[in-house]
Amino acid sequence: MWVVIIVCIIVVIGVLALSILTLNKGYGYKHTIDPLPDEQEYNEEKESDENENSDR
Repeated sequence: MWVVIIVCIIVVIGVLALSILTLNKGYGYKHTIDPLPDEQEYNEEKESDENENSDR
């Protein structure tokens, strides 16, 4: 009976440790947001305008 309790406690500690590890790894991930297509076109037009102005 004591063997079963000890094994259960070890399993619970292992699952808890893996859960905390997974949460920490998830929170440490750097999330990025892709620009909207309209914003990307606007930025490309703005850059091309700046390049044309700098060529003069």
